[in-house]
Amino acid sequence: MPVETEVKIRISDIQSVQEKLRHLRFQIRAPRVFESNVLLDSADGRLRNKGELLRVRRAGDEGLLTFKGPGKAGPHKSREEIETKVGDAGAMEQILLRLGFKPGFRYEKYRTEYSRPSEPGVVTFDETPIGNFIEIEGPTEWIDSTARELAYSPSEYITKSYAALYLDYCRERRITPSNMVFEPRTQANT
Repeated sequence: MPVETEVKIRISDIQSVQEKLRHLRFQIRAPRVFESNVLLDSADGRLRNKGELLRVRRAGDEGLLTFKGPGKAGPHKSREEIETKVGDAGAMEQILLRLGFKPGFRYEKYRTEYSRPSEPGVVTFDETPIGNFIEIEGPTEWIDSTARELAYSPSEYITKSYAALYLDYCRERRITPSNMVFEPRTQANT
């Protein structure tokens, strides 16, 4: 089965990291897009209890259905990932609801993807309501060498999910957790 291997790194200055990527000959593979994600589970939390995940993602005009298996311990986040495009993410979510799955957590982000020609990995910028992150995804050796080129060390690697990072964020600020979504825009801000 396909395996996803990645790390997240919290960043404070998007522009400086983007400049480093350009200097290192990375190119935009997928331009910045708004993503809305919903994690679904059975009423008894069967997937979560097994360390699995079922997600419906809306990314621009594209819909994706993703299953992720339990993670493997280590310095990189590594887990089975099965993903397929769906024509209508809203309809897919409704089908899953009719099958008994329940929405558990919603999260949003803006994502930009970068890659280098003929290399096996991707670097993504994720702008989230709890801060900005890069994800470096690919073979472990590629992840480590790319992180070094960007001046990051393994001590900065984050292997937690956005749901876990959001719970940490809420706990640190004594906020009651709900969903990791951007504040609604007012008419003046659109």
